[in-house]
Amino acid sequence: MTLSDPKPPSPPAALSWAAPTLTEEAYRRLEEMIVTLDLAPGSVVSEAILGRMLGIGTTPVREALQRLAREHLVQVLPRRGVVVTAIDLRQQMQVLETRRELDRLIARAAAHRARPAERAAIAALAAQMAEAGQAGDQRGFLRLDGLLNQALAEAARNPVAAAAVASLHAVSRRFWFFHHRAEEELATTVALHAEVAAAVGRGDPAAAAEASDRLIGQMIDFARATVSTLDPLDSVVA
Repeated sequence: MTLSDPKPPSPPAALSWAAPTLTEEAYRRLEEMIVTLDLAPGSVVSEAILGRMLGIGTTPVREALQRLAREHLVQVLPRRGVVVTAIDLRQQMQVLETRRELDRLIARAAAHRARPAERAAIAALAAQMAEAGQAGDQRGFLRLDGLLNQALAEAARNPVAAAAVASLHAVSRRFWFFHHRAEEELATTVALHAEVAAAVGRGDPAAAAEASDRLIGQMIDFARATVSTLDPLDSVVA
Protein backbone atom coordinates (compact mmCIF):
# COMPACT_ATOMS: atom_id res chain seq x y z
CA MET A 1 0.00 0.00 0.00
CA THR A 2 1.30 3.45 -0.84
CA LEU A 3 0.21 6.69 0.72
CA SER A 4 -1.78 7.53 -2.41
CA ASP A 5 -3.80 4.31 -2.39
CA PRO A 6 -7.58 4.56 -1.98
CA LYS A 7 -9.03 3.81 1.41
CA PRO A 8 -9.63 0.12 2.10
CA PRO A 9 -13.17 -1.20 1.74
CA SER A 10 -15.40 -0.62 4.72
CA PRO A 11 -17.19 -3.49 6.44
CA PRO A 12 -20.96 -3.75 6.03
CA ALA A 13 -22.94 -1.70 8.52
CA ALA A 14 -23.70 -4.65 10.80
CA LEU A 15 -19.96 -5.21 11.21
CA SER A 16 -18.86 -1.61 11.69
CA TRP A 17 -16.52 -1.34 14.63
CA ALA A 18 -15.50 1.69 16.67
CA ALA A 19 -13.19 4.20 15.03
CA PRO A 20 -9.61 2.88 15.19
CA THR A 21 -7.07 4.30 17.58
CA LEU A 22 -3.80 5.64 16.20
CA THR A 23 -2.13 2.38 17.21
CA GLU A 24 -4.76 0.36 15.34
CA GLU A 25 -4.43 2.64 12.31
CA ALA A 26 -0.65 2.26 12.35
CA TYR A 27 -0.99 -1.50 12.70
CA ARG A 28 -3.48 -1.81 9.83
CA ARG A 29 -1.39 0.25 7.44
CA LEU A 30 1.92 -1.38 8.34
CA GLU A 31 0.43 -4.87 8.14
CA GLU A 32 -0.84 -4.18 4.64
CA MET A 33 2.48 -2.70 3.56
CA ILE A 34 4.24 -5.86 4.75
CA VAL A 35 1.66 -8.30 3.34
CA THR A 36 1.71 -6.62 -0.09
CA LEU A 37 5.53 -6.34 -0.06
CA ASP A 38 5.69 -2.55 -0.05
CA LEU A 39 7.96 -3.24 2.91
CA ALA A 40 10.01 -6.04 1.43
CA PRO A 41 11.18 -9.11 3.34
CA GLY A 42 14.57 -8.41 4.87
CA SER A 43 14.23 -4.65 4.73
CA VAL A 44 15.39 -2.68 7.77
CA VAL A 45 13.41 0.34 8.95
CA SER A 46 13.10 2.45 12.05
CA GLU A 47 10.19 3.65 14.12
CA ALA A 48 11.01 7.23 13.15
CA ILE A 49 11.04 6.49 9.42
CA LEU A 50 7.79 4.56 9.60
CA GLY A 51 6.21 7.31 11.67
CA ARG A 52 7.08 9.88 8.99
CA MET A 53 5.77 7.61 6.24
CA LEU A 54 2.45 7.16 8.00
CA GLY A 55 2.16 10.61 9.52
CA ILE A 56 1.67 8.96 12.92
CA GLY A 57 3.69 9.45 16.09
CA THR A 58 6.36 7.02 17.22
CA THR A 59 4.46 5.68 20.24
CA PRO A 60 1.55 4.25 18.19
CA VAL A 61 4.03 2.97 15.61
CA ARG A 62 6.09 1.28 18.33
CA GLU A 63 2.98 -0.40 19.76
CA ALA A 64 1.91 -1.52 16.28
CA LEU A 65 5.35 -3.00 15.62
CA GLN A 66 5.20 -4.94 18.87
CA ARG A 67 1.97 -6.52 17.67
CA LEU A 68 3.44 -7.23 14.24
CA ALA A 69 6.40 -8.92 15.95
CA ARG A 70 3.99 -11.22 17.79
CA GLU A 71 2.43 -12.00 14.40
CA HIS A 72 5.80 -13.06 12.92
CA LEU A 73 5.96 -10.20 10.40
CA VAL A 74 8.79 -8.14 11.90
CA GLN A 75 11.66 -8.60 14.30
CA VAL A 76 12.39 -5.67 16.60
CA LEU A 77 16.10 -5.34 17.35
CA PRO A 78 16.73 -3.00 20.29
CA ARG A 79 18.84 0.01 19.30
CA ARG A 80 19.27 -1.44 15.79
CA GLY A 81 15.91 -1.05 14.09
CA VAL A 82 13.13 -3.24 12.77
CA VAL A 83 13.62 -6.05 10.26
CA VAL A 84 10.77 -7.33 8.09
CA THR A 85 10.88 -11.11 8.42
CA ALA A 86 11.63 -13.43 5.52
CA ILE A 87 8.88 -15.41 3.78
CA ASP A 88 9.42 -18.91 5.11
CA LEU A 89 7.77 -21.97 3.56
CA ARG A 90 8.23 -24.17 6.62
CA GLN A 91 6.66 -21.49 8.80
CA GLN A 92 3.76 -21.19 6.37
CA MET A 93 3.10 -24.93 6.59
CA GLN A 94 3.15 -24.77 10.37
CA VAL A 95 0.80 -21.78 10.30
CA LEU A 96 -1.63 -23.65 8.07
CA GLU A 97 -1.49 -26.75 10.26
CA THR A 98 -2.54 -24.56 13.19
CA ARG A 99 -5.07 -22.56 11.21
CA ARG A 100 -6.79 -25.70 9.98
CA GLU A 101 -7.92 -26.49 13.52
CA LEU A 102 -8.69 -22.93 14.64
CA ASP A 103 -10.39 -21.82 11.42
CA ARG A 104 -12.61 -24.90 11.48
CA LEU A 105 -13.61 -24.17 15.09
CA ILE A 106 -14.38 -20.53 14.32
CA ALA A 107 -16.35 -21.30 11.14
CA ARG A 108 -18.44 -23.91 12.93
CA ALA A 109 -19.07 -21.62 15.91
CA ALA A 110 -19.92 -18.64 13.69
CA ALA A 111 -22.45 -20.73 11.76
CA HIS A 112 -24.03 -21.75 15.04
CA ARG A 113 -23.93 -18.40 16.89
CA ALA A 114 -24.08 -15.59 14.33
CA ARG A 115 -26.99 -13.21 14.62
CA PRO A 116 -29.13 -12.53 11.53
CA ALA A 117 -27.50 -9.15 10.89
CA GLU A 118 -24.05 -10.74 11.13
CA ARG A 119 -25.00 -13.47 8.67
CA ALA A 120 -26.18 -10.85 6.19
CA ALA A 121 -23.02 -8.80 6.67
CA ILE A 122 -20.78 -11.85 6.16
CA ALA A 123 -22.65 -12.61 2.94
CA ALA A 124 -22.09 -9.00 1.85
CA LEU A 125 -18.35 -9.34 2.46
CA ALA A 126 -18.31 -12.51 0.36
CA ALA A 127 -20.03 -10.63 -2.46
CA GLN A 128 -17.43 -7.86 -2.26
CA MET A 129 -14.67 -10.47 -2.38
CA ALA A 130 -16.23 -11.94 -5.53
CA GLU A 131 -16.23 -8.48 -7.12
CA ALA A 132 -12.57 -8.01 -6.21
CA GLY A 133 -11.75 -11.40 -7.70
CA GLN A 134 -13.56 -10.63 -10.94
CA ALA A 135 -11.69 -7.34 -11.18
CA GLY A 136 -8.34 -9.00 -10.43
CA ASP A 137 -7.99 -6.68 -7.44
CA GLN A 138 -5.55 -8.64 -5.32
CA ARG A 139 -5.04 -5.98 -2.67
CA GLY A 140 -8.74 -5.36 -2.37
CA PHE A 141 -9.29 -9.09 -1.94
CA LEU A 142 -6.68 -9.28 0.82
CA ARG A 143 -8.26 -6.36 2.67
CA LEU A 144 -11.66 -8.03 2.46
CA ASP A 145 -10.14 -11.32 3.57
CA GLY A 146 -8.99 -9.58 6.73
CA LEU A 147 -12.47 -8.16 7.30
CA LEU A 148 -14.07 -11.56 6.74
CA ASN A 149 -11.71 -13.18 9.24
CA GLN A 150 -12.61 -10.51 11.77
CA ALA A 151 -16.33 -10.89 11.08
CA LEU A 152 -16.22 -14.66 11.52
CA ALA A 153 -14.28 -14.28 14.76
CA GLU A 154 -16.83 -11.79 16.07
CA ALA A 155 -19.73 -14.06 15.16
CA ALA A 156 -18.06 -17.13 16.70
CA ARG A 157 -18.01 -15.47 20.13
CA ASN A 158 -14.89 -17.29 21.20
CA PRO A 159 -12.30 -14.61 21.95
CA VAL A 160 -9.68 -17.17 22.95
CA ALA A 161 -9.75 -18.88 19.55
CA ALA A 162 -10.05 -15.53 17.78
CA ALA A 163 -6.96 -14.13 19.50
CA ALA A 164 -4.96 -17.28 18.78
CA VAL A 165 -5.71 -17.35 15.05
CA ALA A 166 -5.53 -13.59 14.45
CA SER A 167 -1.75 -13.70 14.72
CA LEU A 168 -1.54 -16.20 11.85
CA HIS A 169 -3.69 -14.79 9.06
CA ALA A 170 -1.29 -12.08 7.88
CA VAL A 171 1.52 -14.61 7.46
CA SER A 172 -0.71 -16.63 5.13
CA ARG A 173 -1.83 -13.57 3.16
CA ARG A 174 1.74 -12.41 2.58
CA PHE A 175 2.84 -15.88 1.45
CA TRP A 176 -0.05 -16.03 -1.03
CA PHE A 177 0.59 -12.52 -2.35
CA PHE A 178 4.29 -13.26 -2.85
CA HIS A 179 3.85 -16.58 -4.64
CA HIS A 180 0.61 -16.42 -6.59
CA ARG A 181 1.03 -16.00 -10.32
CA ALA A 182 -2.26 -16.63 -12.13
CA GLU A 183 -5.73 -15.10 -12.06
CA GLU A 184 -7.09 -18.64 -11.70
CA GLU A 185 -5.45 -18.85 -8.28
CA LEU A 186 -7.29 -15.73 -7.16
CA ALA A 187 -10.60 -17.05 -8.52
CA THR A 188 -10.17 -20.39 -6.74
CA THR A 189 -9.28 -18.73 -3.44
CA VAL A 190 -12.26 -16.37 -3.68
CA ALA A 191 -14.64 -19.25 -4.39
CA LEU A 192 -13.43 -21.22 -1.37
CA HIS A 193 -13.81 -18.21 0.92
CA ALA A 194 -17.33 -17.76 -0.45
CA GLU A 195 -18.19 -21.35 0.47
CA VAL A 196 -17.26 -20.69 4.09
CA ALA A 197 -19.27 -17.47 4.17
CA ALA A 198 -22.29 -19.12 2.54
CA ALA A 199 -22.33 -21.96 5.06
CA VAL A 200 -22.09 -19.51 7.95
CA GLY A 201 -24.81 -17.40 6.37
CA ARG A 202 -27.29 -20.26 6.22
CA GLY A 203 -26.41 -21.44 9.72
CA ASP A 204 -24.92 -24.83 8.78
CA PRO A 205 -22.04 -25.59 11.21
CA ALA A 206 -21.04 -28.90 9.59
CA ALA A 207 -20.87 -27.37 6.11
CA ALA A 208 -18.94 -24.37 7.45
CA ALA A 209 -16.35 -26.65 9.02
CA GLU A 210 -16.03 -28.69 5.80
CA ALA A 211 -15.69 -25.53 3.69
CA SER A 212 -13.00 -24.23 6.03
CA ASP A 213 -11.08 -27.49 5.67
CA ARG A 214 -11.31 -27.25 1.87
CA LEU A 215 -9.94 -23.71 1.96
CA ILE A 216 -6.99 -24.63 4.15
CA GLY A 217 -6.40 -27.74 2.05
CA GLN A 218 -6.14 -25.60 -1.06
CA MET A 219 -3.72 -23.26 0.71
CA ILE A 220 -1.55 -26.22 1.72
CA ASP A 221 -1.52 -27.50 -1.86
CA PHE A 222 -0.62 -24.01 -3.07
CA ALA A 223 2.26 -23.76 -0.60
CA ARG A 224 3.60 -27.18 -1.54
CA ALA A 225 3.48 -26.26 -5.22
CA THR A 226 6.01 -23.47 -4.60
CA VAL A 227 8.84 -25.95 -4.08
CA SER A 228 10.20 -28.76 -6.21
CA THR A 229 10.76 -31.22 -3.35
CA LEU A 230 8.48 -31.80 -0.38
CA ASP A 231 10.33 -34.47 1.56
CA PRO A 232 11.55 -32.19 4.38
CA LEU A 233 8.01 -30.87 4.89
CA ASP A 234 6.00 -34.07 4.84
CA SER A 235 6.22 -34.43 8.62
CA VAL A 236 4.94 -30.89 9.18
CA VAL A 237 1.50 -31.14 7.57
CA ALA A 238 -0.04 -34.48 6.76
